[in-house]
Amino acid sequence: MKKLILISLVTLILPACRRTQKAVAHDPWADYRKGYIFWKTNLDSSFFYFNRAAVSQVDKKQSALAYYDMSLIQSDAGDHYGAQESLTQSLKLLDTHLSEDRYNLAIDYDGLGMTCYDLNDYAQALNYYQLALPYAEDKSLQALILNNTGNACKGLKAYDRALNYYRQVIRLTGTANDNYARTLTNMAITKWLRDRQYDAGPELRRSLAIRLRFNDKLGENSSYAHLADFYMDNRPDSALYYANKMLAVAGSLQSPDDELEALQKLIVLSSPAETKAYFRRYQTLGDSLGKSRNVAKNQFALIRYNVEKSKAENLQLQKENAAKEYQLTGVQIMVALGSLFSVFWYRKRKQRLQLEAENSIRKNKLMVSQKVHDVVANGIYRVMNEVEFNEKIDRNDLLDKLDLMYKQSRDITYESEDQSSDDFADNLKRLLSAFKSKSIKLAIVGNEMKLWQKVGGEIKKQLQPVLQELMVNMSKHSQASQALIGFESNDTFLIIVYRDNGIGMPADVQLGNGLKSTVSRIKSLNGKLKFETPPVKGLQLQITIPIA
Repeated sequence: MKKLILISLVTLILPACRRTQKAVAHDPWADYRKGYIFWKTNLDSSFFYFNRAAVSQVDKKQSALAYYDMSLIQSDAGDHYGAQESLTQSLKLLDTHLSEDRYNLAIDYDGLGMTCYDLNDYAQALNYYQLALPYAEDKSLQALILNNTGNACKGLKAYDRALNYYRQVIRLTGTANDNYARTLTNMAITKWLRDRQYDAGPELRRSLAIRLRFNDKLGENSSYAHLADFYMDNRPDSALYYANKMLAVAGSLQSPDDELEALQKLIVLSSPAETKAYFRRYQTLGDSLGKSRNVAKNQFALIRYNVEKSKAENLQLQKENAAKEYQLTGVQIMVALGSLFSVFWYRKRKQRLQLEAENSIRKNKLMVSQKVHDVVANGIYRVMNEVEFNEKIDRNDLLDKLDLMYKQSRDITYESEDQSSDDFADNLKRLLSAFKSKSIKLAIVGNEMKLWQKVGGEIKKQLQPVLQELMVNMSKHSQASQALIGFESNDTFLIIVYRDNGIGMPADVQLGNGLKSTVSRIKSLNGKLKFETPPVKGLQLQITIPIA
């Protein structure tokens, strides 16, 4: 209370003091410069000052640049949708008829293209690159956008069109610079993708030599990745050499995405003893990267919210101060009393907003945690189970599974597409068969394409993690030597029966996170999970889900 009274007295004294103070010159680019200063050391602070510069809109060009720089920070943190929002805000501040805005228009459209490319939306990326090109007047910027356009065409498998764009880049920049190495690499890989018999090795090695000469570490990392991919099938010893080189360079660049890619290649190419070590490292790094990026996305959203709130409060404060300059002491006292009420209301409102934000973040964390458990933890256990019990490992099949897990864990907040009934039956068979071993005989009954034709996509999507969780629990905890999982349906229900001859489940057992998630998924489908008493020993349960 004393503090509030003191604030009120200060509001009475400030007008008189302000008349005697000399005005201090204001630097309109101060926040923007601070954003650049912090960019190398503290991304949160850099994003905060860029955002403050952007929303001030004292200078529209400054605001447009600040939004663009914010998008770069967001893209590096994996927040591609947030980056698109920032770039859209930047474009709103630019005039297509002003020559001084052309450069900013070009880099904004190019930035939108790159975010779409990172999200694997190559067609939309191509559209944005086409919008960027007419505004690019500098040759180096034109070359960059043309190279990106070629990459989008390559993603769409329009290889001849991609090669045409790469040739335009070489005509612009020539061959006596490090940019030539990038274009040479892209052309070699595109030719190889178009014709798998094409020998891209000499061009890829020449590109690497150029990058080594220019000490281009990012380009060197890219060359090692492409060389490892090129030699993966026909010369695995060379592929292993380049994968190790890539891992070393990615570590020096502190690029976790590139480290994950290198580890993925090493898992397939290395000896069984080394594979397990690389796999553990891959798992740890992937978990850490996923968590840090989710935290970064939430942090950027909170920073934007707080800056917007601060801007609104500052505008209100300026209006109040302007009014107080011409008010009598009595009016100022009334304002002070009103301020007391405003503080009380603001605190209540802040508490409510904070509670809503915390609930939203908590809900998001629970959703991400559930997906991490289903996609990463159970998926990794499934692959480990195959590696442990299969004497002969199909490296290509293992690579496909790891690649799928990498994409799922990288894009863990994206919804996956529905599968056809044919694909689902086959995928489900592979999922369940992965848990067969010398110690556990698993029988699968009724998993046929005809059965799944009656079942909707949402049920299929939820069933895969449910069945994977059952298999993981069977493998880890049941101590069973035999198990059966059967599928049947009628016009109304899908029925899944599971039985094993293991130790069963105690009556007072506490469900772990995995089984809780399983129960929750079944309930979301209006289904029922029923534990039954088996005829001899073990565990028997039945899942019933309406499909009408």
